[in-house]
Amino acid sequence: MKNEVETFIKEYVRAITEGYAAIFAGAGLSCGAGYVNWKELMRPFAEEIDMDVDREDDLVAIAQYYRNENGTRADINQRILNEFTQKAQQNENIEIVTRLPIHTYWTTNYDQLIEENLKKNNRKTEIKITQETLANNIYDRDAVVYKMHGDANFPQDAVLTKDDYEMYEYKRPLFRTLLQGDLISKTFLFIGFSFEDPNLDYILSQIRVLLGESSRIHYCFFEKVKQCDGEDMKEYLYNKAKQELRIKDLKRYGIKAVLLDSYSEITNILRQIEHGCLLKNVFISGSLAEPEDSWSEQDVNTFTYGLSNYLVRENYKVISGFGLGIGSTVINGALDEIYENKYKHIDENLSLRPFPQTQDSLTSLESRWKEYREDMIRQAGIVVFIFGNKRINDDITVANGMIEEFEIAMAQNKIIIPVGCTGGAASIIHDRVVNNIDNYPYLKDYIEDLKKPQKGNGLIELVVEIIREQQIISN
Repeated sequence: MKNEVETFIKEYVRAITEGYAAIFAGAGLSCGAGYVNWKELMRPFAEEIDMDVDREDDLVAIAQYYRNENGTRADINQRILNEFTQKAQQNENIEIVTRLPIHTYWTTNYDQLIEENLKKNNRKTEIKITQETLANNIYDRDAVVYKMHGDANFPQDAVLTKDDYEMYEYKRPLFRTLLQGDLISKTFLFIGFSFEDPNLDYILSQIRVLLGESSRIHYCFFEKVKQCDGEDMKEYLYNKAKQELRIKDLKRYGIKAVLLDSYSEITNILRQIEHGCLLKNVFISGSLAEPEDSWSEQDVNTFTYGLSNYLVRENYKVISGFGLGIGSTVINGALDEIYENKYKHIDENLSLRPFPQTQDSLTSLESRWKEYREDMIRQAGIVVFIFGNKRINDDITVANGMIEEFEIAMAQNKIIIPVGCTGGAASIIHDRVVNNIDNYPYLKDYIEDLKKPQKGNGLIELVVEIIREQQIISN
């Protein structure tokens, strides 16, 4: 099972970094935030019509029976409004999923958890609730959320009863068409989804008929059936066989089930996915008012330009704070490779984060810089420290901002690479790492070489080799 999980993580990280990943969120994802699941939503209505929700699998039918008995679904609408517009608890799974650089989210949930967390993560989001909104496009959006069953703020239009599902093809046909297209072109992770939705069954069957063996691979999570205390062995074996048959049936549609001992493992898996994605982002921390030791200005320019250029060539994203004395060559090295071989896709290969230089009335510049550093480093998986000095009056001193960035990187559990031979703060950071080398096992074979006097291509190749090694370990 461990290999199965590791394989999934590797493949889904690839889908994310190459831009064809998508999320399909079901009710299980929202339950962790305190919202009711489908069964609990329908429980009071089932009791009112003398049905036991625990004995029924078809909850859509219960909603329809209630509607039939009362001639209206107003009470259900009100319960949806009450339950799914209340303040939710923090949910790490949703927080991670919305931090990942994924651009397409589908959900059958009525709540606003996905869009709220996307906004919290400073991602410009477009929300599609009605068929009419599908024709609109928000400029420069970071993500789009398709709420194919409606929204809690419009409970009267929520897809809930058998009537709603039967009319879906006429009232919301374009949602089916768009989802069909995404399932063909993207790799989905179904999370918190039970695969009992008639709409999805219809769409998956159509794709299977159209594409056959060429259908794209998707993934979902299943918790292994376990024998409960007091449960009859016959009942346990029946449930186990039923789950195995369900998993095999999903394979017909290209959906691979990742079997877990407990759904609680999902959080750690999502953390590993996020870590794997961040390892493609390298923050270069450095500043230089004046070259030290045997380094000349030309040596510095050659190294910083070459390192940045090499990283982009190897399909890494370079993050730069436009450090004094090195920022321009780091940027030029990345841009030359981007314009030459990366179809001028700047945002995919380079992130520039020059520090704010003015102070507002409420926040000191030092506080703003610390917050800025934390956010910038959070976007990276690897932090490379080079050089590190600054001028105060006529004196050259250590760049204390780099030391702060090192401490932030440690707190955020980033991969740290101190190029000690460049001097300045990088040398101090290198010595601190040496004194705690057990905390940096990935550097044990490289730490001495990082301090040996060297320049040019040999030093660049050393740094890139350490970075490459992290990808191998992660995969």
